[in-house]
Amino acid sequence: MKKCLFSVAILLSATAIAQKATNEIPKNWYQLDKPTTGYYGISLDKAYAFVKTKKLKSKQVVVAVIDSGIDTLHEDLTPVLWTIPKEIPGNGIDDDHNGYIDDVHGWNFLGGKDGRNVKEDSYEGARVYNTFKAKYGEDIPDESSIAPEEKAEVAMYKKAKQKIVGEIKPSEIAFLKQLLPALLKGDSVIAKELGKEEYNCTDLEKYTSTNPSASRTKMFLMELCKANSSDEISNKQIVEELQGDLRKADAAKNAPKEYRKEIVQDDENNINDRFYGNNDIMTATPFHGTHCAGIIAAVRDNGKGINGIADNVRIMMVRAVPDGDEHDKDVANAIRYAVDNGAQVVSMSFGKEFSPEKKWVDSAVKYAESKGVLLVQAAGNDAKDVDSSDNYPTPVYLDNGKKATNWITVGASGDPKNGGITASFSNYGKKAVDVFAPGVQIYSTIPGVTNYGNASGTSMACPVVAGTAAFLLEYYPKLSAPQLKYIIEKSAVAPGTEVNTPGTAEKIKLSELSASGGILNVYEAIKLASTLTGDRKQTKEVLPKPVMIKNKQG
Repeated sequence: MKKCLFSVAILLSATAIAQKATNEIPKNWYQLDKPTTGYYGISLDKAYAFVKTKKLKSKQVVVAVIDSGIDTLHEDLTPVLWTIPKEIPGNGIDDDHNGYIDDVHGWNFLGGKDGRNVKEDSYEGARVYNTFKAKYGEDIPDESSIAPEEKAEVAMYKKAKQKIVGEIKPSEIAFLKQLLPALLKGDSVIAKELGKEEYNCTDLEKYTSTNPSASRTKMFLMELCKANSSDEISNKQIVEELQGDLRKADAAKNAPKEYRKEIVQDDENNINDRFYGNNDIMTATPFHGTHCAGIIAAVRDNGKGINGIADNVRIMMVRAVPDGDEHDKDVANAIRYAVDNGAQVVSMSFGKEFSPEKKWVDSAVKYAESKGVLLVQAAGNDAKDVDSSDNYPTPVYLDNGKKATNWITVGASGDPKNGGITASFSNYGKKAVDVFAPGVQIYSTIPGVTNYGNASGTSMACPVVAGTAAFLLEYYPKLSAPQLKYIIEKSAVAPGTEVNTPGTAEKIKLSELSASGGILNVYEAIKLASTLTGDRKQTKEVLPKPVMIKNKQG
């Protein structure tokens, strides 16, 4: 789940969608202690001082990051990559018999056996709309004319049709089609003159050009960076989002291209066809996953870049998130892979408005729940109340309406010096969002061996919480997933002032925007953890026996 950089309305009106940072703040502001520094951070150093006074020794914890990929060569991440036992790299053999060949540091469910990988994909709403249009026709069926088991499908069809056909006006589509070629024209000039295909607003600050197209493109990109309080947004991110909006618009008339099908070549309708993909967890799209992984586990105190939150973790990358909406089957299998291969915490910075195969994801969540694995999810970046609007996956089971006990949903907080205590883009919900955590202007690892940069979103807040859960488990390894959830929420600190409802100027208590009413605090969490007797059930790890299904090869 990447932070939405703009909407059609914003492009038309040229107004900001996020509050602009008013002051320079420390790169590690989100780890600082508010009473001593004034920044609304998570009091991480105080937490480490606490475990030191207790003379506690850490136990290594495995955190799975389900995301877009990771730069395995990054100086701050290479030492903390999870390595699967018994798997011999590069020999083309499934040495440990878990069903996945050469999955040394994780697995890519968006890959083909021929080495190709899915980069971009369609919007789930477009896939749903066209699937049900083929089944039911152009017009939404009357409820009285359909079988009871089809009512949920028709309701989903109605919602998808509104999203695909009803939201973007023809005039807006025409604007996007006019904007993109002009942007690309200037972009090609800038890339040539800068000598790099991908660049950000920092690169553009001192850049000048006599080419009018390049100048207009620079102005446009700089305005978007200002709107998002980040100079790290790249030309490729912006172009990809524009192209994604056009793909959504095109879906009203044409079925979306099946990007995944032609590369992965599994049976997407069969959840039991699990052993597909490849071991390329870096691919060409590792920005998002690299940034999230660094927040959790970048090597501490090595004099390089940043300090991750947890000091004794290993990152297992499970690639299931393309540039577009993820598929339910890949999400379900990614969760199962993480659980089966020893992850104790799973960080999930992604989301979408539709989940046609939610039952598959629910089954995987129940499996993780049965194995004591904590799932941490980003709440989403649409400034909407997810108590009353959809953002999948969710912890509420479809079959019984109960809520998973091993799940934390995270909203994004900031600081008055970088836009406000609540992030202007963050989703919220008194019932659906459990806790807020820093997610604005978060400095972390980005692709390139020595590269670091800022990014904002609930995607960043999610690994802040996942890293905290790992830190708690390191020093109190008997804590169960429900206990970790309890600790993190119970110890969250109320900001002591009213905050903005995201996307508005309305002032409200944080307790009206989340279940805990507080912002994550690692120091308070570790203190609370020290008072509990852990009840984690120790179960012997049993890897599944592979059931190989032959896929077609292109």
